Amino acid sequence: MAEKVQDPVCGMKIDKNQAVPLERDGKTHYFCSDKCKNAFQKGKMPKEHEKHAGHDHASHHAHMVQDFEKRLWISLVATVPVLALSPMIQGLLNISFTFAGDRYLLFAISSFIYLYGGWPFLKGLVDEVKKARPGMMTLIAVAITVAYVYSGLVVFGLRGRVFFWELATLIDIMLLGHWIEMRSVMGASKALEELAKLMPKEAHRLQENGSTEDVPLEELHKDDEVLVKPGEKIPVDGQITDGESEIDESAITGESKPVSKSPGDSVIGGSVNGTGSLTVQVSKTGEDSYLSQVVNLVRQAGESKSRAQGLADKAAFGLTLIAITAGLITLTVWLALGKEFVFALERMVTVMVITCPHALGLAIPLVVAMITALSARNGLLIRNRTSFESARKLNVVVFDKTGTLTKGQFGVSDVVSFGDWNEDQLLRTAASIEQNSEHTIARGIVGKAQEKGLELTQARDFDSIPGKGAKANLDGQEIYLGNKGILEPAGVKDTAVLERVNQMASQGKTIVLVAADKEVQGLIGLADIIRDESREAIKSLEVLGLEISMITGDNEATARYVAEELGLDSYFAEVLPDKKSEKIKQLQQQGKKVAMVGDGVNDAPALAQADVGIAIGAGTDVAVETADVVLVENDPRDVADIVSLSQITNRKMKQNLAWATGYNVIAIPLAAGVLFSIGIVMPPAGGALVMSLSTVIVAINARRISYKKSRRTA
Repeated sequence: MAEKVQDPVCGMKIDKNQAVPLERDGKTHYFCSDKCKNAFQKGKMPKEHEKHAGHDHASHHAHMVQDFEKRLWISLVATVPVLALSPMIQGLLNISFTFAGDRYLLFAISSFIYLYGGWPFLKGLVDEVKKARPGMMTLIAVAITVAYVYSGLVVFGLRGRVFFWELATLIDIMLLGHWIEMRSVMGASKALEELAKLMPKEAHRLQENGSTEDVPLEELHKDDEVLVKPGEKIPVDGQITDGESEIDESAITGESKPVSKSPGDSVIGGSVNGTGSLTVQVSKTGEDSYLSQVVNLVRQAGESKSRAQGLADKAAFGLTLIAITAGLITLTVWLALGKEFVFALERMVTVMVITCPHALGLAIPLVVAMITALSARNGLLIRNRTSFESARKLNVVVFDKTGTLTKGQFGVSDVVSFGDWNEDQLLRTAASIEQNSEHTIARGIVGKAQEKGLELTQARDFDSIPGKGAKANLDGQEIYLGNKGILEPAGVKDTAVLERVNQMASQGKTIVLVAADKEVQGLIGLADIIRDESREAIKSLEVLGLEISMITGDNEATARYVAEELGLDSYFAEVLPDKKSEKIKQLQQQGKKVAMVGDGVNDAPALAQADVGIAIGAGTDVAVETADVVLVENDPRDVADIVSLSQITNRKMKQNLAWATGYNVIAIPLAAGVLFSIGIVMPPAGGALVMSLSTVIVAINARRISYKKSRRTA
């Protein structure tokens, strides 16, 4: 396989043998093209590669916001003389301001507002017609064009009344609404961009002589070592080679409690170092880094379609047809009732404007942008929005056992004393004898003693008893340690303890007996330790009304013990990795919506088969292709957060869809003039204001989404 290198300009990964090299400052840099090489020398980036930097979308959006703001202010200034020259406004104010050619000046200024202020809507009409999907821009463009053309014809001889002032104020209101709406969109998407800002710009790279040099992150390579000072952000994904500290990973994983790190532990770029100084060896850079993967996953999720978005698109299209139809009916009815054309036309324009499905177009994307970024900040990475949204409908959550509900580490589960020794003395004695052994059982016992802070002493005269255990002298006393076979060499006659041994063995545990003075002083049970977090996870999911199951390749006894300890509803034992998906399918055939929670490696087929596949314990390797949702932390409690966030998403989407379509039930008849008989008539600008207000309400409702997973102490 060809070695991959990363272009320091555009960030693209390319084969080293196909890259364009450049020797500089004693180092070789590799580029995807001569253009990037030249750009590096000039300190710029080629336009065709700007998209790789990940900022093009935000920059484009910011430019559009500025453009709408500029057009709004210029149109507002131009609207002042339009109002002053309009005969209707002069009549309302009981003033007269006329001069030769004033109608033509009014037409000229209104033409400028129509072409300059209305340009975004006219352009939008063309784009929507090309796609054969008329929508909000079509309605606005048709409305302002009808008003402009009709008023222009009146200026040049057609009998009627001009309403240029309505045209100008309508465009002003529409520009204002779009400007406010786009600022809200930027606020929603800004959370994603904030993720990218977590990384510092430079790193303190260590030199061979022990000194440091500050270099841009793109100049770091794998296996380089960087110094991270107290309080600084960690610049790269890597492994600590020297120093100890507490790392604040809250901005990345959602874990509010600082995590203690020491040599050998991995760290994530973007997390914040505590009070200790660290030396970190670089393991991942650029697009391979955890944070880059997070940003890419979040962006992909934000760009993907969902069921709700498809519904919103269809509703927007339907609403556009309704608006055009209602507008034509309104025009026809008022003309049939004998009203003048200009009045009927004004009513039609108002109906078309107020029915614009702008809020509907934003109802789903804004919620998605907020939820996706919010989930990422809480360590939940959504890869498949459709599956994530369906998590609220789950009936069953199936957990893989090893490494998910359990720690995946062989450790002490029980310490039982029979004689005069207490549990700590029993554990200390066994650990002192086993401390020099590399056996899995020995490491588990010693690890538990160290965890409890027990002081170990050196055993003497250690002697192995093949197939049974060992004996040693500790503090002048001869101690026997091993399985049931150790009873005979230990001189133990009382075998009543065997009942307890068999009982624990039936739970799939490994039992170590400790004997001294021809008596069993106690026993130590070892097993794959159940996580304390698992108990909380099960309780949280039960509160949500979900059935909990477990699937494992372990034997029946071990599976039954774990299931009983956690209070699971069901379990599948002795299931090979390639058969796990069949168990998921069995549950689905019962009409149940199933989520599978696993490590994303040997559980891949089951993750793919499930309605919602959840990869847990991904750590800094988040690219789990078969999962719909990736949990950054190895914490089963986060599964309940997925269900809760899915429920919030559904609730907010429904609220926005209901508002975006529901207000038309009242708005359309009002705009059509049903209250004309009691003197209430809505002008086009009023319709634009109501429509814009509905858009802003949808945006604000989406922005109000908040969620913070409760971090429980295990």
